[in-house]
Amino acid sequence: METVLLARFRRLLEKRLAEAQETLSANAQATDTVQLDQQSVGRVSRMDALQQQAMARAQNMRQQRELEDIRQALERLDRGDFGYCVQCEEPISFRRLKADPSVRLCIGCASGRG
Repeated sequence: METVLLARFRRLLEKRLAEAQETLSANAQATDTVQLDQQSVGRVSRMDALQQQAMARAQNMRQQRELEDIRQALERLDRGDFGYCVQCEEPISFRRLKADPSVRLCIGCASGRG
């Protein structure tokens, strides 16, 4: 892959990494323990707070996975094997990388045909 394209993918990945870290930091407070104070918060409000907390935790887990995927893509860039499927070692299509530069698998392996 051309050096110019690799540099563009690196910038894109670094931008996504910064955004994901920012989002993770912003959501950290939403996963704090919900206080059990039945005097100031009704049961329905507490259930709503617990549901929001669960959704925030799920979002954090997705964000952590995304961070790891981005870090691994940056490592592949450093090693010189970015853009190749980690399973079959065939090139990943440019359109697929353009849509998500952190993908690890070609479309065939991702769909189970590889």
